[in-house]
Amino acid sequence: MDFFKRKSFESVKNESNTSQLQKTLSGFDLVLLGLGAIIGTGVFTLTGLVAAQYSGPAVIVSYFIAGVICIFVALAYTEIATTLPASGSVYTYSYVVFGEVIAWLVGCTVIIELCCACSVVAGGWSAYFQGVLSSAGYNIPEAWGKSFFDGGIINVPASGIVIAVGSMLYFGTKDSKKLNTILVFVKVAVLFLFMILTCPSFDATTNWVDFMPYGFDGVLFGTTVLFFSFKGFAILATTAEECKNPKKDLVVGILGSLTLCTVLYMIIGALLTGVVSYKILNNAQPLAYVLQVHGYNIGSALVATGGIAGMTTVIMMNIYGLSRIFYVVARDGLLPKHMIKIHQKYGTPYITIAMFTIIIAIMAAFLPYFVLAKLASMAALIDYSVAVLAAIFLRVYLPNVKRSFKCPILFVIGPITLVALLILLFREVIDKDGSLLLNGRIMVWWFLSMIILYSSRVLRQRADKTL
Repeated sequence: MDFFKRKSFESVKNESNTSQLQKTLSGFDLVLLGLGAIIGTGVFTLTGLVAAQYSGPAVIVSYFIAGVICIFVALAYTEIATTLPASGSVYTYSYVVFGEVIAWLVGCTVIIELCCACSVVAGGWSAYFQGVLSSAGYNIPEAWGKSFFDGGIINVPASGIVIAVGSMLYFGTKDSKKLNTILVFVKVAVLFLFMILTCPSFDATTNWVDFMPYGFDGVLFGTTVLFFSFKGFAILATTAEECKNPKKDLVVGILGSLTLCTVLYMIIGALLTGVVSYKILNNAQPLAYVLQVHGYNIGSALVATGGIAGMTTVIMMNIYGLSRIFYVVARDGLLPKHMIKIHQKYGTPYITIAMFTIIIAIMAAFLPYFVLAKLASMAALIDYSVAVLAAIFLRVYLPNVKRSFKCPILFVIGPITLVALLILLFREVIDKDGSLLLNGRIMVWWFLSMIILYSSRVLRQRADKTL
C-alpha cells in the first residue's frame, strides 16, 4: 500500500452523492448550528479571564484579530467544502490533496481537537450548573463536582451532560436540530439582555483609561486563548452530506455564523470592560458577575441560564462533528467497517456517536481543564492550517473544477492566514525559555503513536496480500 495514495476527486463526489445520511439541513439550519457550535465557553467564560490576565479592555482587539483570522480560514474552508461536499471535512480534503497517511494524521488531530474541546465545555457547563444549584440552596459535594486534578474525585455533572447530549444525537439529526434551535435562541437572547442591561452603565472614560495594560504582546497572547471561542465553525463542513443544497448552504452557514459571532463577541467584550474595571473580571462567570455588581440579580440568573444553554449546544455539535468525520474515515477503510453502520430507524451513525460520547464523558469526568483547553486550541490551529493549504493546492492542481464559491485573492489571503496560524501555534506550544510545553509534548507522542498504529496496519495488509 502506498502511504501517500490519494483519493480521486471524482470518487469523493460520488461518495457524497450516494451517502446514506439523510439530507435535512438548510442554510438557515446551518447558521443556527454554527451559532450553536461557536457561542459557548468563549464568550461566557474566557472573555473576562483574558481581559483580566492578558488584554485588558483591548480584549476587543484580541477578539477582532482572532475573528479576522478565522474569517480568512473560513473563506478557504468554504471554497474547499463546497468543491468537495463530503462529511469528512479536513480529513477528506487531506486525503484528496496530500494522501492517505497525512489524512490519517489529520483525522487523529481531529480526535484531539473535538474530544478535548467538548470535555472543556462540559467542565464549564458543570461549573455554571453547580452555580445555579448553589444559588437555589443545593450544593453538590466537591468530590462529585470536580475532577481529581481540581481537588475532587469525579465531575459527575460534566459527564452527565455529555451522556445526555450524546443520547439526543443518537436518536437523529432532526430532533437534535430542534433542541439546538431552541438553545441557540435562548443563549443569543440572554446575550442581548446583557447588552441592554449594561449599556446605561458604560463608561469608557473611567474603565478604558488603561486600554492595553499588558502591551500588544498581551493582546496577541489573549488572541491565542480566544481562538478557542471561534473553533466550532469548521464542524459545519462535516454536515455536507446532510445538506439539501451543500454548495449554497455551506457558504451561508459557515460565513454567516462566523461573522455574526465575531461582531457579537466584540460588543460583549466592549461592554464587559466598559462597565467595570477589567481587573475584577478574573472569574469563571464574568457576565453574570458584572450584572450582580450592578444589582441585576435576576438578569445574572438569566445570563447563567444562557451560559448553560450555550455550552450544551457546543457539546452537541462537537459530538456531532466527531461522529460524522469518523463515519467517513471508517468508510475509507482506515477504521473497522462496523463503524459505518447507519441506524435503520434514526438514520444516524450510531456506533461512532456512542463511542465518542463515552470517551468524552470519561475525559470530562477525570482530566484537567487547562491541559485539555490547550490541546484543543493547538489541534484546531493544525487542522485549519491543513485546510488552508489544501484549498491552495486544489486551486493549483484542479484549476478548472467548477466552484460555486471561490475565496477572493486566495493566493494572498492563504499565505497570510498560514503565517498567522503558525505564529499562534508557536505561542501555544513553546515556552518563553524555548522549551516545549506539556501540550506540545502530548501532541508529539500522540502523532508518533498514530504513525506506529498506521504503519502496523499497512504492514499487516501487505503481509495478508503476500500470503
